[in-house]
Amino acid sequence: MSTRDVTGRWEGIFNYPRGMAPNGFAAELVETAGAITGETHERSDAGADHGDTLTAAVDGERIGSAVRFTKRYHALTRAHAVRYDGTLSPEGDEITGEWTIPGVWSGSFIMVRQPGCEVPVEASVGAEMR
Repeated sequence: MSTRDVTGRWEGIFNYPRGMAPNGFAAELVETAGAITGETHERSDAGADHGDTLTAAVDGERIGSAVRFTKRYHALTRAHAVRYDGTLSPEGDEITGEWTIPGVWSGSFIMVRQPGCEVPVEASVGAEMR
């Protein structure tokens, strides 16, 4: 039996709900026993830091194909947390879902694993007895 974790480099796009252009992002994720940590990088598209590169810490989990994580920006101008709820494709190369800033707004997102960054995790199902 084989399952794929989300460790690796990802490129993504998140969509806004109110007519704003989508924004791209990059993510470096590490999964250990279902726990996800990492960092994202994206271009700021509004506010005082418009045009700057924003970084954010990521922490969350993967249970089966369900991937959930929270992104917390390092920039003081972005004090809010963003919740991502998605589904890992059977091939382990895409995560699609919805992002939410609770009580404010939400939109869709897609992340694509960059080639060569896939990490299969092998699970032993049993041992042969002699």
